[in-house]
Amino acid sequence: MNASLNAGPLPRPRKGRGLATAIGIAIVLLGAMALDTKVVKIGSEVKPMDGGFSAVEQFPLIRDSVEERAVEVSQLAVAIAEDQAAAGERHGVPAGIGPVVPLSFSGVVGEGKAGIYTVDVEGVPDDLTIRVQTGPAINGTDLRDATGTIRFGQFTNQIEYQNAAAALNDEMKQQVLADIDTGELTGKTISVTGVFQLINPHNWLVTPVRLDVQ
Repeated sequence: MNASLNAGPLPRPRKGRGLATAIGIAIVLLGAMALDTKVVKIGSEVKPMDGGFSAVEQFPLIRDSVEERAVEVSQLAVAIAEDQAAAGERHGVPAGIGPVVPLSFSGVVGEGKAGIYTVDVEGVPDDLTIRVQTGPAINGTDLRDATGTIRFGQFTNQIEYQNAAAALNDEMKQQVLADIDTGELTGKTISVTGVFQLINPHNWLVTPVRLDVQ
C-alpha cells in the first residue's frame, strides 16, 4: 500500500504563536526606547544645555550659590533635630531620597580613611558625625543637585546626566583641593563650605565647594 495514503494530514502552522512572538518583541523594543527617552512637558522651563554641559562653567555658579545659601552648622543642626523634613524643605534642594543642603563650619580634622575625614565641630550635638570628602575619589551627585538648576531633562539620557555629576566632582578637585595636601589633614583646623544630602540626621558627608586650612 502506498505510504502516502496512510499518512495523516500535515500540521498547520500555528499563526497565534507567531503573532504572540511578534507582539512580545514589539513590547520589548518599546520598553527599551522608553528607558532611553526623556519626557519634557510642553511649557516646561527645563531646557537643554546650550552647547553641551561644561563643568568648568557650571562649578563656579554652583559654588557661589552654595556660599550664598550656606547655613551655619550649629543653627542647621538645631533645625534638623527639631524637624528634619521642615529643615530640609527650608534650607535644601529636593534631590532623590533626600534634599541637598548647603552649610558652613570650622573644626579640627580627625582620622581619615580613603580621603574622608571626620571633623570635630564645636556647637553641634555629640551624636552628630560630620565628615568631609577630599579625594582622591569624590563620590555622589551632591554638587550637580545642589542648586536645582541642573536637571535630567537637559540631557539626552541617564548616562550623560551621571557624567555631569562626575565632571563637577572632578572640577571641584581642580579648583578647591588641588593645592591642599589632603593626605595630611589630621589635627589641622579647616573651614568648609559645602553641601550634603540629608538622609541620616546624625551622619553628614560633606562635599566642599570651599576648603581652607588654617
